[in-house]
Amino acid sequence: MTSKLPHILLFLILFLRLPVTITAQEETTKTFNISKSLSIFNSVLRELDMYYVDTLQHEQMVKSAINYMLRDLDPYTVYIPESETEDITFMTSGEYGGIGAIITKTEDGICVSEPYEGMPAQKHGLKAGDIILEIDGEKTTDFSVSEASSKLKGTPNTEIKLKIQRYGHKKPFDKKFLREKIHIPPISFSKIVAPGIGFILLNDFTEQASLEVKNIIMDMQAKHQIESLILDLRGNGGGLIDEAVKIMGYFVSKGTEIVSTKGKTPQASHTYRTTLDPIFPNMKLAVLVNNASASASEILAGAVQDLDRGIVIGERTFGKGLVQNIRPVSYGGHVKVTTAKYYIPSGRCIQAIDYAQRKEDGILRRIPDSLSQTFKTKDGRTVLDGGGIIPDSVTQDEHKINIAYYIYAKNLYFSFANRYAAQHASIPQPAEFKLTDQDFDDFVAFIKEKKFTYTPQTKEYFDELYNFSKLEGLDKEAEAEFEALRSKLIPDLDVKLHENKDEILNLLGFEIVKRYYYQKGAIEYSLIDDEDLKVAVELLNDQAKFLALLQKGIE
Repeated sequence: MTSKLPHILLFLILFLRLPVTITAQEETTKTFNISKSLSIFNSVLRELDMYYVDTLQHEQMVKSAINYMLRDLDPYTVYIPESETEDITFMTSGEYGGIGAIITKTEDGICVSEPYEGMPAQKHGLKAGDIILEIDGEKTTDFSVSEASSKLKGTPNTEIKLKIQRYGHKKPFDKKFLREKIHIPPISFSKIVAPGIGFILLNDFTEQASLEVKNIIMDMQAKHQIESLILDLRGNGGGLIDEAVKIMGYFVSKGTEIVSTKGKTPQASHTYRTTLDPIFPNMKLAVLVNNASASASEILAGAVQDLDRGIVIGERTFGKGLVQNIRPVSYGGHVKVTTAKYYIPSGRCIQAIDYAQRKEDGILRRIPDSLSQTFKTKDGRTVLDGGGIIPDSVTQDEHKINIAYYIYAKNLYFSFANRYAAQHASIPQPAEFKLTDQDFDDFVAFIKEKKFTYTPQTKEYFDELYNFSKLEGLDKEAEAEFEALRSKLIPDLDVKLHENKDEILNLLGFEIVKRYYYQKGAIEYSLIDDEDLKVAVELLNDQAKFLALLQKGIE
């Protein structure tokens, strides 16, 4: 009996050490495989460098290899080389050095699309529509937008010289001024939209976003005694989790869990709770979202819904339940890497796509509602995981892809607005501005002058179908049907223009207002007929309907 004891002890020791041994072996295997892969990559690069017939662009090749490797993970894990590290500052703070203008590329060249009000470009007389012919003596003829943007950016207080061609001016002229530190505010617009109801449009969750939200609400309370708030997160792609948590903390009790993250490492797993007593504990909340509301926007909207703290209105959100951290790598570069998934107060993750589960053809699919799990809000409402946040009041975007958008794609609203601004010294305030029938007729004449035509996407698919039918010998059998359908797919320009007149005038008016009142004016103009905003105001003013939504589960 006693002679067997050492063997039993030895067995127990080996058994207890087995998981550690296996883990160590797995780690050793992983390390070897990484070293092997890097060695193969280095060998291939050396062989190409020695023997490939043409000169190689080594940096571009390595960058392409890294980008291709990361592409198969998810769209948010990306390499940021040293030359682009300024973008990291902009991601987190909304700040960069430059002239303060959005640029685009038109058939005429690199063009100022939107100068930001109060920033160097606008202060020194640059206007939307100005063609930038040269930047510091260098012609922009062959520049891409990113190349031009890089040239316009720079250290604050450094001089920049631009050669400009403006609509209605025969000769180009020079503009010389200093770059400045550009701060894009997270809140682009705020207003009292009805008695007792404030509205805030939050663009992103950069540093100090929560402070700006607080200050604006307090100002609205002091001046207008607001009791309700509409927070517009439509088109807000996210940002810093901490800022979303702080904003939520203004409305819920101290210590409330807002979001938790779970990743591979202990550092990636964290629970975020509110740290201060609420400033606006009784304010009624309505949050506006759409399919471009993502990440931190979904955390905030999801927390409002899961904690039954307010109502969410609009379209189903994007469905990004992943967290990224920016990690430094060799030679001044960085990699923005997905480190965790996040879970909102009900315990659900709203990630819409499982990037690890690709089909054989590589195509990704959204998680269908039929596979979603149910969760409960604080007061017992049923909510779903996966696929984004489903609003409490769902509104549908009724706009179709019609002629109005084909006009937009060819920059014709932009071009006409340049002409309009040259002919009109001023226009009424955004809330009062309205284009006339004569303006519409002028615009129609303008796009015909530009020889505007378009082919609906459906017609292109039809042509593809018809070509396949010829290959398979079916075109003759269905000749009458093909001809009948073809005739319906060829648009009558005048008919389509008048059918979509209201939408065309809205898009045109938006572009024109920007020429006079910049971004804030354009936003105010766009809110005049905003259906989501109208629904939010109605529900905040109707206590019974508001409470009914808070007691109704998502079906």
